[in-house]
Amino acid sequence: MFREMNRKKQQLTDEECRDILKTELRGVLSVNGDDGYPYGLPTNHYYCEEDGKIYFHSGMKGHKVDAIKKDNKVSYCVYDSGFRRDGEWALNIKSVIVFGRIEFVDDREEIYRIARLLSRRFTDDEEYIEKEVEHAGWRTLMFALVPEYMTGKLVNEA
Repeated sequence: MFREMNRKKQQLTDEECRDILKTELRGVLSVNGDDGYPYGLPTNHYYCEEDGKIYFHSGMKGHKVDAIKKDNKVSYCVYDSGFRRDGEWALNIKSVIVFGRIEFVDDREEIYRIARLLSRRFTDDEEYIEKEVEHAGWRTLMFALVPEYMTGKLVNEA
């Protein structure tokens, strides 16, 4: 069902892919938007090693939410900031694309727990995090990307 990568020498291992999901803060979530147009939006995420899911938070309504409710198949692309080899001008960038389906998290305590984990990726200010969860947690939608297929590769910009 999913295509294999053409340039296998550039393919990352599953472990390398998971490392990128764990370390990088942001990616682009793509959904099947209005009138069949792709809708890709930058977003932050929390990758959970225990269940292998990628979690996102959102407001309760909007284009993304409507699209997911209509069709829960999505892709998510994450890439690192790259590196240069000595003497080369071109960047070498590792990227990961995850294909899967979105499931909504219904349990309010689980939403708060994941919101805290996601927030800790950006700050260690526990007081701020608790204030935000208390203030906005009740109106936060949380959903998880359940991976069906994941691939990654190292690309040289040259």
